[in-house]
Parts: sequence; structure tokens; C-alpha cells
Amino acid sequence: MMKTNAELRGFWENRLSDDWTESGVGYKSLGRAFNLWMYRVRAEAFSREAATLPLDLATARVLDIGSGTGFYVRRWQLLGVKSVVGCDLTHAAVNRLRERFPQVDFHELDIAEPGDTLEPGSFDVVSAMDMLFHITDDVRYKAALRSIGRVLRPGGFFVLSENFLHRLEQRGDYQVNHTLPWITTALDEAGFEVVRRVPMLVLMNAQVDANPVWRKLWGGFLRAVTLTEQTGNMAGALLYPLERRLVRLLRESPTTELMICRRR
Repeated sequence: MMKTNAELRGFWENRLSDDWTESGVGYKSLGRAFNLWMYRVRAEAFSREAATLPLDLATARVLDIGSGTGFYVRRWQLLGVKSVVGCDLTHAAVNRLRERFPQVDFHELDIAEPGDTLEPGSFDVVSAMDMLFHITDDVRYKAALRSIGRVLRPGGFFVLSENFLHRLEQRGDYQVNHTLPWITTALDEAGFEVVRRVPMLVLMNAQVDANPVWRKLWGGFLRAVTLTEQTGNMAGALLYPLERRLVRLLRESPTTELMICRRR
């Protein structure tokens, strides 16, 4: 049975209250040390792609959705963006984000039903990193895309990460991995055109779009080498240089990819 919105909100409220770190917002079962290495790869991929957006980032107005620990808020700031607004579903995250980034406005809201908090057409860029696949109701997923389209100016950019499956859709209580055609159709219906899609991770995450045998074997290997924070740190350090190269070399990935879209 699909979880209710209240159950989903409660799950994330409890998770981020208990663990407001990279493991809390990332691949929790692999531990914080490994996640820190994983997020280094994410940071490089995100910054490299976001820096190519054809606009003046110093004067752009950016909205980050599902801000979590503020990881991508910081990435935007490091790219020179001076006007960043963040939002998150949870009270736990928003309270801590306001302490960590006192100069940034943060809103506690559900992007599928944002109300009138966000002014239409007021942002040049919106980012939604590793959060859309946690909207397990397809109707609300599409509503979130429409909300994002409304707050972007015409010609504005939408930067997102998803799993974009070529294989069959995968459904769980707190995550749904949609197919690439399903996502691109939903984006098109919301008024977006895809600019490009590139790997964000390759080996340092669940192999959701890989052969089931490889997916199970590699998942077991990752869990085995991250049983402790010490071994997780060693595994992350060893995989990191390979992962950086794979992300740059490959055109597609069996796990998280980054997509840039433009609002028509």
C-alpha cells in the first residue's frame, strides 16, 4: 500500500532529526564516511554542469528544492550565486538550514502543493537534487514539476538528478525509480525541454538500472566494505579517483544522473 503524504513527511522528519548529515540525506546504509566521498563526486559533477548554464550566475536568482543539509545551496554559493532561496519538506531541516545559512531564505513546504509562498516566474534556475524520486505518488510528482515550471521564468533552467531507468520501473515505500521515457514525458507536459543528461555517479551508489545479478553483487560488496566507518572511508578513498573518471567518460550511468532542462 502506498504511503500517505503524512507518513512520508513523518519518515523524513524523523530521519533528518536523527541524522542531519550526508548519510541522512544520502545512502544511509553505507555510513557517513563513504557518503562523504560519494558527495565529493556529486559536488564536482554538479558544479561542472551548473557552471555551463548560459546565464550570469552572479545575478541569477536560484531556488533549491529539498535542500536537506544545504549541500547544493553551498554549491550554488561557491559558483558565485548571491541570491539563493531554499525549501524543504521537513521542519527539522529548515530550522537547521536557517542556522547554517543565516543569509539565505528557507521555506518549509511541499513543492507539490507550495501554495503562494513562491512567486511565479521569479527564478532563473531551480535545482531539485535527489528528491523527486522520493515523491512516490505519480500525480504529486507531476504536480511538483508543474510547480517548478510556474516559479521559473520562461527560458529558465531546471537542474535535477534522477535515476532515469531504461529497465522496468521500481517502486518502494519511500522511493520510486521511474523510467526515462516516463520522466521525459512528464517534463514535456510540465513545459520543459531536455538540454542534456550526464552521469553523476557510476559505481558509488545502488546500481538501480543495471543487470539484476550485477546489481545484487555490487550492492552486497558495497555493504560489506562499509560495515564500519573506517572501512567505508577506505573504500570511498579507493573508489573516488575511478568514479571521477567514469563520470566524465561515460555517456550514461546505471545509477544517478544529472539532467538540465529549459522552461519553454
